[in-house]
Amino acid sequence: MEEYLPGDIVEVETPNGLAYIQLTHIHPSYPPVVKFLKGPYESRPENVAVLTAENAPLAMVPLSAVLKKLELKHSRVGNAEIPHSERKFPIFRMPIRGKKGEIIYWWFWDGRGLTFSSDLMEAQENLPLREIMSSERFMEQLVTNAR
Repeated sequence: MEEYLPGDIVEVETPNGLAYIQLTHIHPSYPPVVKFLKGPYESRPENVAVLTAENAPLAMVPLSAVLKKLELKHSRVGNAEIPHSERKFPIFRMPIRGKKGEIIYWWFWDGRGLTFSSDLMEAQENLPLREIMSSERFMEQLVTNAR
C-alpha cells in the first residue's frame, strides 16, 4: 500500500469527478488526518496546491486502506505546505453519553491529552469528531464536498 506524508495531495477518481484530499498530520497511534478539499472537479485544476488554502473538513482516515477497499483510482498529484494556522495537531471532539444517550460532557483531544467541558462552545461545534472515518463515510465526503 502506498503511504502518504503530511502535505501530500491525493487525487481520487469518483463517480462525480476528481476529488482531492491532503494528508495533514500523522499520529503514531491513530490513522492519518486528512483534509477534504473543495470539489469534485471534471478535470484536474491547473494548480491543485491552491485548493489547500481554504478551510475544509478534517477526519482521521486509514487512507491507503480505504482507497484500496473502495477500489478507487488515485494518485499523489502534489505536495503543499500545511498553512501556519493548521500546523499544530488539530483538536478533535468526542461526546460522552449517559445511559439514555444524552450528552453529559465533551472530551477534546489534541493528539497528546484530553480536556473536557460540560458545554460545547460555539467555536467547538465545528471541531472534527474523534473517530476513525469509515470507508462509506469517506466516499460520501469525497463526492458531496461541493464547491
